[in-house]
Amino acid sequence: MIAGGGLAAQRCAETLRRGGSGEPIRLLCAEPHRPYDRPPLSKELLAGGCEPAELGFRDAPWYETHAVELLCGVSASRLSPRDHLVETSDGGALRYRRLLIATGGKPRALMPLAGYQNVLTLRTLDDALDLRSRLNADTRLVIVGAGFVGLEIAATARGLGAEVTVIEAAATPLANVLGESVGSWFAQLHHDHGARVLTRRTVNRVETVGGVVKALRLSDASTVAADLIVVGVGIEPEVGWLVDSGLDLGGGVRVDQHGRTSCPEIFAAGDVAATFDAGSGIYVPGSHWEAAARQAAGAARLMLGLEPGQPPAASFWTDQYGLRIQYVGRSLPGDEVAIDGEPQAYNFTATYRRAGRLVAVLLVDRPRSLPDARALIERANS
Repeated sequence: MIAGGGLAAQRCAETLRRGGSGEPIRLLCAEPHRPYDRPPLSKELLAGGCEPAELGFRDAPWYETHAVELLCGVSASRLSPRDHLVETSDGGALRYRRLLIATGGKPRALMPLAGYQNVLTLRTLDDALDLRSRLNADTRLVIVGAGFVGLEIAATARGLGAEVTVIEAAATPLANVLGESVGSWFAQLHHDHGARVLTRRTVNRVETVGGVVKALRLSDASTVAADLIVVGVGIEPEVGWLVDSGLDLGGGVRVDQHGRTSCPEIFAAGDVAATFDAGSGIYVPGSHWEAAARQAAGAARLMLGLEPGQPPAASFWTDQYGLRIQYVGRSLPGDEVAIDGEPQAYNFTATYRRAGRLVAVLLVDRPRSLPDARALIERANS
């Protein structure tokens, strides 16, 4: 059984079938759609460059051909590892022999903005279609949170001609992920393309008319007018259905680098997983496409009785204003950062070192350098 209907769920099912498993596979999709790719939600789909039908990982006949039973609109509601049983949102109870937990995450709420008609989040296909239907060149869009999704929405909205303001509590966008020096470059990138980026500020209260937010009052007493607001302050792993399961749930379902939980028959992958990182000695929340795909495939190989192999270095990418930005490794606040290239020309490499050891590389508009950067990080970690 695979509880979840995103990338990790799909990769697990594919790897099991490709590895020769003939056992029944049941996939619980909380959304009404079959598994689809999420990165385009904040980019191509939002911009109108593609349609929902193009995002599915596989067409409907693939699931029939490969004997993967899709239960769409059905989510896991409780887990009993002792009984090998998953209770579901439709009142059912389903048994499993092995289980992959891939229930993802849900957007964090921001209480001053909760419940208003023009305040949205972007997590699902339906979220993206709702946002697309409201966004146009006359929109004053305010994005609260300058994480990757928020910045991607900002870039897409600017491409559509919208007026965009990004509000971020930290000193720079992505400060906790990439450090303040590189975060400042992201702020400048958006400024160069006509977006306002307001840092070190939070939303204190809102001005409303008839259930619609008209303006945000910020912590510095300034006011930002808004027609549409997107809250992007991170996600919380979907672990509510696991609270009495006995699994270790610190920051998500805690797993090793191959997705193994404390229960031999249960694995976790993707945004719901908190994976132990030997380099930093901490459990790292899942949050990126490549990590979800890699971890789910490794878990499937373990289910098949195969060696999962050594996982490659963590990596992710983002597309903003036509730039491909790629990152491999994992840095921490305080790591030393060195820049090679021309940040003002949107073409550079940032290398991160900790106590002299290379731990991460960021590439801006240098896609051909990615294999070398990956090799350097993996060599440093070997």
